[in-house]
Amino acid sequence: MKTKIIFAAILVLPLVIVLVLVLRTVTYKFGKVEKNVSDKELVNTTPSEQAIRRFVGGIRIPTISNEVYEETNFKPFDEFMTYLAGSYPEVYKTMEVDTINTYGLVFHWKGKNSDLKPILFLSHYDVVPVIGYDPATATAPDTVFQINDKPLPPIESYSEKWDYPPFSGAVAGGRIYGRGTLDMKCMLFSLMEGADNLIAEGFQPERDIWFAFGQDEEVSGRQGAFKIADYMKGKGLRFDAVYDEGGIIAAPGSAMESIKEPLALVGVGEKGFLTLRLTVRGMGGHSSMPPAKGSLVYAAEIIEKLNNNQFPAQIISPIAAFFDNVGGEMGFFSRMAIANQWLLEPLLLKTMEKSPASNALVRTTTAVTMAKGSDAANVLASEAEVTVNFRILPGGSVAGVIEHVKKLCEGYDVTINVVSEREPSGISPENVKGFEIIREELAKIYPAAIVTSYITIGGTDSYKYQIVSDDIYRFLPICLNQYEQRTIHNENEYISLENFGKIQWYFKEVMKNY
Repeated sequence: MKTKIIFAAILVLPLVIVLVLVLRTVTYKFGKVEKNVSDKELVNTTPSEQAIRRFVGGIRIPTISNEVYEETNFKPFDEFMTYLAGSYPEVYKTMEVDTINTYGLVFHWKGKNSDLKPILFLSHYDVVPVIGYDPATATAPDTVFQINDKPLPPIESYSEKWDYPPFSGAVAGGRIYGRGTLDMKCMLFSLMEGADNLIAEGFQPERDIWFAFGQDEEVSGRQGAFKIADYMKGKGLRFDAVYDEGGIIAAPGSAMESIKEPLALVGVGEKGFLTLRLTVRGMGGHSSMPPAKGSLVYAAEIIEKLNNNQFPAQIISPIAAFFDNVGGEMGFFSRMAIANQWLLEPLLLKTMEKSPASNALVRTTTAVTMAKGSDAANVLASEAEVTVNFRILPGGSVAGVIEHVKKLCEGYDVTINVVSEREPSGISPENVKGFEIIREELAKIYPAAIVTSYITIGGTDSYKYQIVSDDIYRFLPICLNQYEQRTIHNENEYISLENFGKIQWYFKEVMKNY
């Protein structure tokens, strides 16, 4: 009898589990998007020709930052600051303007109610270099300015990889071309345009509004954002919300194939980083008498250990919220895995691990980026070097990663040196005004967009501002397909006129309605 009962239980148990999985899936409360009936934007966001021309003028100034700050060519930075003041005289007249460390720009727009906590908008005006472009010897290129899609005058391409020269600010075919159009002068000029328009309307904000524009974000922000944040802390400022770059609106299918709606990714935190240089020692000498293993072979073994012993995947709170928000648009089995993580979390993580982009959201990543042995073919180096870059998931730490590497290097003669480091950021809340206003204003221009939190994989200036706010949101309301996303820091960087107009409208409304 007992045997029959046990046998029956074995048969029934899988059915019960399946039933539980299905019931939890169909009753799980995924996020819902309230779509407008017409599924079209509710407002006119077309940018003015004046706004486009002012933006183009800023793109033409090659404010290229340098890893060695003292070696930066600051002439374009001086030119840019002069240009900005000349382009927006009413903003400079209405707001208090300070410069921090010569090139950091801070704007303060006083509100009506000093009892309300202020808000802060960030951007930066430095850009990354363009391969093959020497700003010291380059001559001003021919430019195109054609807002409407009319026949364009001929223009010689900068290279086969750029449709127009990288600092031309060419406007053609509904696009503005040039380094900085996406990263990040578009946000800076959108903020200035928004403020300029509001001032022209006689608007004064309820609470104080601050802008902070750094000059070296692309090379760490230590001379710009770091000093500006310290200046603000010294003034005793605490911000209700801080807004910076970091997340975008991924065009349908560009982030996840199953998501057929725009996906607005709001970074509520960002990963930290750690770069280590491992110096591995072994027997050196002439290559005609090699030992069983030299320093480079030992280094290769360590590389293999690092690659085979990845940090465990895990679902942290912003990614759990991400699943809840996007799950309703996914297939049944994906929804089942999200709704039943108590059992199916390993399968969900396996799915995330398949793509480098999604894998980076669920673990501290390990990337072996450089290796060096001997400088000659017939010489065995007594030391080999390996450089490893880690991107640390919030909840992890620099110390934890170093300890992980030390354990993997046990038994080898290795010295571990820290090249650069930064702890992961904190996680900002979603149930506050600072996040909700993103959802509210975005619904007017992207009514079908799914708004969700996520983790910013790259570094931003906003990390430095944790000393003046707990509520930091990394998001630019710009809808990019996969190709456009790849042009950031790459060839043929451009922004569509449609995107430029929507960014301006969005930041103006956030300032107006916060």
